[in-house]
Amino acid sequence: MNHPALSVVVPVFNERDNVASLVSEITAALRGRLAFEIVYVDDHSSDDTLQQLQALKADNPELRVLHHVSQSGQSTAVRTGVKAARAPWIATLDGDGQNDPADIPRLLAERDTAPATVKLFAGWRVNRQDSGSKRWASRWANAIRARMLRDDTPDTGCGIKLFEREAFLELPYFDHMHRYLPALMQRAGWKTVSVPVNHRHRTAGVSKYNNLGRALVGIRDLRGVAWLIARSRRTAVEEV
Repeated sequence: MNHPALSVVVPVFNERDNVASLVSEITAALRGRLAFEIVYVDDHSSDDTLQQLQALKADNPELRVLHHVSQSGQSTAVRTGVKAARAPWIATLDGDGQNDPADIPRLLAERDTAPATVKLFAGWRVNRQDSGSKRWASRWANAIRARMLRDDTPDTGCGIKLFEREAFLELPYFDHMHRYLPALMQRAGWKTVSVPVNHRHRTAGVSKYNNLGRALVGIRDLRGVAWLIARSRRTAVEEV
């Protein structure tokens, strides 16, 4: 496959029991619709996630597998996958299976009817299937983020997104940047759209985040992103 129209990037860490079912769901959602590739980025898993992915390549020609030689975090894994991607548009999914690959065609349909100025279509989990404490923490974090960044996005933590590769690679890179993509895209001068998507219970493995750790990191990151927005300068350019 030389010229896929879409690259599906999936960062994973210790998700051995989720990779086979998620790859199967991605191919079921996209085969016959458009040329695509699946780019899994294994963030130096300590289980046999990498071996499971390598075995899946035999029956899934769309699948590519990248491996971090040291654990680097989800944002770095996403960026690794986007940089390696061969398509002009990227769809991302969390590797835990809670995002539904069947929603990718919905995001593509939204893109096909949107103005060219919209570079990010962000999933919006209207019926979240997480624990009560995680939902509460998310609502609290989203309220603070919206107040500080004014990004008009109800759910920046949803892993399923569709965005233009070139626009993403122009964004400032930092750890945890994947949580602030709408604000960063808007800072760059692009528009973003939130699209309601399905959300599912995790059926295997364990979450890699806890509410306290996420909150402490989030406060620092929010201040940094707010500073980036305040210091941003944009202008139209014309050749004369």
